[in-house]
Amino acid sequence: MEIKGCIFDLDGVIVDTAKYHYLAWKRLADHLDVNFTLEDNERLKGVSRMDSLEIILAIGKRKLNKELKEKYARLKNEWYIDYISKMTPDEILSGSIKFINELKGAGIKTALGSASKNTPLILKRVGMEKMFDAVVDGNIVSRAKPNPEVFIVAAGMIKVKPEHCVVFEDAVAGVQAAINAGMICVGIGSRKVLAKAHYIISGLDEMNLKKLKEI
Repeated sequence: MEIKGCIFDLDGVIVDTAKYHYLAWKRLADHLDVNFTLEDNERLKGVSRMDSLEIILAIGKRKLNKELKEKYARLKNEWYIDYISKMTPDEILSGSIKFINELKGAGIKTALGSASKNTPLILKRVGMEKMFDAVVDGNIVSRAKPNPEVFIVAAGMIKVKPEHCVVFEDAVAGVQAAINAGMICVGIGSRKVLAKAHYIISGLDEMNLKKLKEI
């Protein structure tokens, strides 16, 4: 396989925002009197805001009308934005910038593919607005992972065919989205959780151009 493009998820791959999602969802779950754990939070990774709320409601066996669901989704996002508005470049995960710069030096296109509508704010806070050749987020695409839309659009923006792309993902839904897009997927995290990924690492600090070409 000739690798011409690398597509990265944002949360948990490039920056450490997963903790802020958990804090915001936990705060909302407590408000709704739903017992929500870190283990439950794994199910929310890579999932859209409304789908995440549906999972939490299912855990608590709660039913809400559409108006209330929209209200609580907005409230969660307000709390989350408050958290990420205080982010600094120190929260860029180890090895991320070094690896991306290595790819760019080798002429490999880079793109960000995230379901988050807050991607522009996060990139600005950590100083990475100009790091990628293309950025695709929830403001551009509407279908949540595991639908492959975000990765297909990202590949199109960097003008690389899916079969020449490698995706870096930390979520089960994201891994499946990459597979559905016909791309190689490098899972970042637990082999047990991300069993469908073609290759597993604990973080981008373990990845370099030589290892990438061996995948």
